[in-house]
Amino acid sequence: MKLLSIFIIVLLFAPQNLKLRKPDLKLSANEVIDKIKQEVTCDWLDDTVDTFKTGNPEDEVTGIAVCMFADMKVLKEAVANKCNLIIAHEPTFYNHLDETEMLQNSPVYKEKMNYIIKHKLIIFRFHDHIHMTQPDGIYVGMVDKLGWKNNRVNGSYTNYQFEKQTLGEFVDKLSKTFNSKDFRVIGDKNMKFTKVGLSVGAPGSASHMRFLDDENTEVLVAGESREWETYQYVNDAVLQGKKKAVVFLGHINSEEAGMEYCTRWLGNFIKDIPIKYFENGQVYWSAK
Repeated sequence: MKLLSIFIIVLLFAPQNLKLRKPDLKLSANEVIDKIKQEVTCDWLDDTVDTFKTGNPEDEVTGIAVCMFADMKVLKEAVANKCNLIIAHEPTFYNHLDETEMLQNSPVYKEKMNYIIKHKLIIFRFHDHIHMTQPDGIYVGMVDKLGWKNNRVNGSYTNYQFEKQTLGEFVDKLSKTFNSKDFRVIGDKNMKFTKVGLSVGAPGSASHMRFLDDENTEVLVAGESREWETYQYVNDAVLQGKKKAVVFLGHINSEEAGMEYCTRWLGNFIKDIPIKYFENGQVYWSAK
């Protein structure tokens, strides 16, 4: 009895930090996303594309796959690696809002959806808020890949200063960074410049034009644009003798490294679930 009494007293008066540690609880997909909402530096929008696209958000997460696109290749890699939560930056069902009504008779959509259902995959899009958080996670990842950290102007992620070089030399360096020559370039390859703007993804031609109209942008490195918009704007600028150029990397090249960074970022606050990054890479090939 005496020993029991001493044990009870110790439990009652032990400091808080000596309490028995509860085992880590397994997380549902909803709880993982709640953790993300707590870590972004912006308010979570009510009107956003960052929502669950498939699956049951209350299911326990066995692993997290992070990618640019939840295409069939990534879905199969996720299943092989026991990842049932997929966090993708871009749409899964071929349009910005992931609307599927018009796809109900599509054999491609049906096969993809059947695979998702069969393997109980939960897909969440993480687009708006990774861009809105400070610093923008997609730009952070891209600057890491490009090696441009020391070229940032006043801490900017969109404006850069380089030693004077030709457009041709600059594009050659980009080709080595991305192991690709599938870029679309408008401008004189012998044009010398020092000022570069970076505009990832597809923000629209109005955004591209604002960059190009700014004296701090001689060369714009962009993701993609419609050919009748930014392409023609830069083409006319060049034909007018203006010192302007654009390099279109392609949408995936211009943002994918941001989702690789996102994988590392998630690992800072999600400790007990495997997190894996899966690269999409370019999905097309070019005639040589």
